[in-house]
Amino acid sequence: MIRLVFALRRQSHLTLSEFQDYWLNQHGPLVASFATDLNILRYVQTHTLATPMNEAAQKARGKMEPHYDGIAELWWSSEADLIEQMNSGSGKAAIAGAALLEDESKFIDLPNSPLWFAYEHPQINPTPEDITAKLKNNILRVFFPLRHRSNMSEEQARHYWLTHHGPIVRSHAEATRTLCYRQVHRANSPLDTQIQRARGTRVKSYLGHAEAWVDMGKAPKTDEARRANAALIEDEINFIDMEHSTFLFGKEYTIIDKR
Repeated sequence: MIRLVFALRRQSHLTLSEFQDYWLNQHGPLVASFATDLNILRYVQTHTLATPMNEAAQKARGKMEPHYDGIAELWWSSEADLIEQMNSGSGKAAIAGAALLEDESKFIDLPNSPLWFAYEHPQINPTPEDITAKLKNNILRVFFPLRHRSNMSEEQARHYWLTHHGPIVRSHAEATRTLCYRQVHRANSPLDTQIQRARGTRVKSYLGHAEAWVDMGKAPKTDEARRANAALIEDEINFIDMEHSTFLFGKEYTIIDKR
């Protein structure tokens, strides 16, 4: 599957609560109504929590970009199918796309909300894949969109992320109570330009993002846990440009799931 990642900033006249309420209760059902026309397999909203944990996680990594107000993600069966659909000139798909874009413009700061297509690389991936950071459980979703250091090529950064950093995260999973961890790498799809141009996107896409689901109800405040988190950050700075990356904790709402 291929995934569309859409990091959202709200329009300035909206509070975080107003933005997330409209997104969930107005825009979410609109997307769901076009699921068949657009062949969407899955659609998840991750709502950023208003918690000091966001600032604490960023402070531990030095200066970072402000976190986003939420993350929209949509999945399709394959990039080839999606390209065929977007280039087919289908009337229903065109109408659906226009309607969604019109509604996005009511609450999203589109120029400052980057979006890109990406592929998953599972690192800690339990089966069945049903771990969710629901509103009334102790699980939180970590979303870490990152850009690589300027002294590395994109290829070098991806390789390091996959082959060096991934194993380090896995080795500390028990201490950090990480239930699931994936690297989601930007696909560098030709479709990126098309969807960005339609929204007037000004923000450069990220190399990808790291995502994890952590059981905060069982997260220990022990020396081992502190050492684990320190080890992760120590390695992150070897390949991540922290000043041009960000970090947030959120709760998920699954709007569409046809897997």
